[in-house]
Amino acid sequence: MPNKGWNSVRLEDLLESVFAGAWGESPTGVRRSNVRVLRATNIDSEGRVDYSRPALRVLEAREISRKRLHTGDLLLEASGGGPGTPVGRVALHKVQPGELDYICSNFFRVLRPNMNLVLPEYLAHLLVAAYRSPRIWRYQQQTTGLVNLKLGDYLKQPLWIPPMYEQARIVEILTGFEAAEQGIEASVSKLRNVRHGALLTSMASVDSEKPALGWVRVPLKAIVPSAEYGISEALDGDARGVPVLRMNNIQSARIEADDLRYCPVPVPSKLLLRCGDVLFNRTNSMEHIGKAAMWRDELPSATFASYLVRLIPDLQRVTPEYLVEWLMHPLVRQRVRSISTVAVQQVNVNPSRLRELEIDLPVDLAEQRRIVAALEACDEQIGREIEELNKLRELKQGLVDDLLSGRVKASDLAA
Repeated sequence: MPNKGWNSVRLEDLLESVFAGAWGESPTGVRRSNVRVLRATNIDSEGRVDYSRPALRVLEAREISRKRLHTGDLLLEASGGGPGTPVGRVALHKVQPGELDYICSNFFRVLRPNMNLVLPEYLAHLLVAAYRSPRIWRYQQQTTGLVNLKLGDYLKQPLWIPPMYEQARIVEILTGFEAAEQGIEASVSKLRNVRHGALLTSMASVDSEKPALGWVRVPLKAIVPSAEYGISEALDGDARGVPVLRMNNIQSARIEADDLRYCPVPVPSKLLLRCGDVLFNRTNSMEHIGKAAMWRDELPSATFASYLVRLIPDLQRVTPEYLVEWLMHPLVRQRVRSISTVAVQQVNVNPSRLRELEIDLPVDLAEQRRIVAALEACDEQIGREIEELNKLRELKQGLVDDLLSGRVKASDLAA
């Protein structure tokens, strides 16, 4: 039971109105072009709206007038998702510079709070927390190809609401945490831009007509004499088998040795990974095709699935770390996509065609290592920032649970 003065109130009783977003483009009436429409891709599970990429639609002026978003409106995702992914994300709409008009798509319901009863920011925190809790599954229903929110049931959920002054204090505390989060996120974004610039500068030869001084341009097969497919055995979750790396284990040019599957039968020793092997993702969506990472003995023993390719570099000519950086270069990723073939719902890259691509690299291995070391220094700094961000989010989440449940008084923290 929360503190004295808190009341259990149904969500619908806290709202001034609920209405659907706009449907498709309006064919009749007085119309306006380039109306900014927010979609599911414009909100995240943290309750934030990304205003940088709205859809632009042609809508009736009357429709815009009725469905224009007000500061403090909550955007409730009412349809979308897929199996295993609930709908019900909530984001708070805030005033934009120049008082730009926004509406949202019909995949949303707009919840307009009664500001005499609840602060929009406080209600947003409550509903974001509700989305993260197991009870969100009570409000899901599956239709053909879509997951929909059972809106009537959702609006009847009970919420604990403190007095307005306590709401304001809670919002103030959590806003401080959000500002700290945004500061670290901005720092991470800046560091990633620095790294990207360093990559392009250090490998400028990749985008030039001829190799830079001290560099060579050769077919990849000249320095990668071997490219091998992984195993095609059926995998299971029994950890007594041999760990098998799959597409999901290559993240940000690094091996993430978790969420593993296992091969239940013996694997030939020649297909076990060795330190310095480079894994290349040959099959996936166009966005993920060509991801690469170097195996650094993250596990005592492991192999790899057949939709990955192992590239074994000639260590007298190229370091594995440099090879990964070259494969992940934006221009090289484009070249990889250009030689890919589209199959049913996925894209494939033939390793033989991959090895025909030309690679630019310094002749001096020490120069290759210097390039990689500079990029890895950026990665280490980014890693430290992300670690701090994760700690802050963990602390914030615990505090959110305590404050919104009334277990901790905001006034006690402020003191």
